[in-house]
Amino acid sequence: MVKKNIDVEPGVLGIDIGGTGIKAAPVDIMKGFLLDERFRIATPQPPKPAAIFSVLEELIERWKWQGRIGCGFPGVIKCDGNVHFTANLSQEWIGINVQKAIESTSSRKVVAINDADSAGLAEMKFGAGRKHNCHGGGVVLMITLGTGIGTALFVDGHLVSNTELGHIEIDGKDAERRAAASRRKREGLSWKKWGERVNKYLQAVEKLVSPDLFIIGGGVSKHSDKFFEYLDVTADIAPAEMLNNAGIVGAALAVEL
Repeated sequence: MVKKNIDVEPGVLGIDIGGTGIKAAPVDIMKGFLLDERFRIATPQPPKPAAIFSVLEELIERWKWQGRIGCGFPGVIKCDGNVHFTANLSQEWIGINVQKAIESTSSRKVVAINDADSAGLAEMKFGAGRKHNCHGGGVVLMITLGTGIGTALFVDGHLVSNTELGHIEIDGKDAERRAAASRRKREGLSWKKWGERVNKYLQAVEKLVSPDLFIIGGGVSKHSDKFFEYLDVTADIAPAEMLNNAGIVGAALAVEL
């Protein structure tokens, strides 16, 4: 179903590309809420560029969107605009400029950033990190637990982009291959067993960046009551307040960076 164009200022279409789903919604970036119901399409498999760009076109057309677009991408997007690394999509993405590719087919102004960074932006402005979003706010590490593990690091409210701390080595393995939310389902782990894996990961990361606050995001954040009791770190720890909408809202906020 094609939705009517939502011509609301300051509305921005936020798109969150994930390893299993691609979600989008128009966002009021001044207040941090969705202007329409979130819409999700399963990520094409294999997740190659042509297939995913086709989904993005469908999402843009759904709202007949004419305004700005923010896109969170699961990989490293550096200042040249190109994809330099992605763990959970096709390696055909390497070298592609996501922003320019979407602009070439949609004729809209587009900004693309790392997906965990986008979720972090939303939580820092409107969610669990808002009290730290200032000079003297300390170090905040947003961790998204989903298909993989994404990280967004903030120092005194400033984003240190593309940290990719989900790929540190734990017990000889890439950390996200042990502690991502997808591993709990894939291996049939209890919340306790999986929570202990997450805890081991958090303790390792804490030694590296000494955060004042961990924010745990991703869809699993709505189940924090089931595994937070197994987390034992020095830093404060909080579930993402915006839950699974953080990536969409933060992607939209990225247009103001």
